[in-house]
Amino acid sequence: MIFIDLEHKKPTDNDIPNWTPWTQAQWDTWLAKSNRLIEELAALEAAGQHEERNALIDSNSAHWGKLKEWLLALSGGKCWFSEVRELYSHYDVEHFRPKKEAKELDGTKRDGYWWLAFDYMNFRVCGNVGNRKKGGWFPLQNGSLLSTYAEPCEESEARYLLDPIDDDDVSLIAFDEEGKVIPYPGTSAWEQLRVEETVKRLKLNEHVPLTEERRKVWQKVDGLIEDFHRAKTRCAAGNNPAAKEKLKSVRDGIRKMTNPSAELSSVARWCLLLRNDPQLSRLVG
Repeated sequence: MIFIDLEHKKPTDNDIPNWTPWTQAQWDTWLAKSNRLIEELAALEAAGQHEERNALIDSNSAHWGKLKEWLLALSGGKCWFSEVRELYSHYDVEHFRPKKEAKELDGTKRDGYWWLAFDYMNFRVCGNVGNRKKGGWFPLQNGSLLSTYAEPCEESEARYLLDPIDDDDVSLIAFDEEGKVIPYPGTSAWEQLRVEETVKRLKLNEHVPLTEERRKVWQKVDGLIEDFHRAKTRCAAGNNPAAKEKLKSVRDGIRKMTNPSAELSSVARWCLLLRNDPQLSRLVG
């Protein structure tokens, strides 16, 4: 999982790699339609027409689809949850808070967050391997506040699902050398439960090609670390152009693998930072 600063990004931004910015008029038009659709949903909700409300959401899926390429550009073309491009299958614009119904841990259902169906701040990019298993899964901790259209309080909900646009949530994720997602050491029992449930629901460990690729990244970084220390030792003995060139190559490799745009860069970073070596830590991209 990688942090996406969605709160401070817009499709009109001209500093996003591989993205052709929208004009302000295009963005204003998109937002205006979103607001209009939300008003229509609210009217149907007030009339008790839930089926019609949900049908309106479904019939306008192309509206959030228009943001798909922009959302992908924000992550360098990676799924925001798995951090890979192809291994997690095709991309979906996923609604973080489900739009029609929300499922609890025991499978019981409550009404969804229909008023967020066209709010881009509720959009995430997710490979459909995880998104299709997640479905409307969005359990809250017992006793949690529950956001509604009349009294919105999404920021106060105690949710299980980790969110890529929440830096604190992303920091709860760590990895082991076998390619498995694990809770960050020292996290609380509730935080560990959140990690475990998110991993299970999004198949972040169950999807074998994904865990295998994480394992390969870990092994590759391990090899670069060993090469780094060997080259440093040879350089310390005196002028050694070959060792110095090798050291440069290794540094470049580490920076490339830990760059946020690289696939599974969070795995590479964790493997590197786990060594607690200042010389290595400063190479993190």
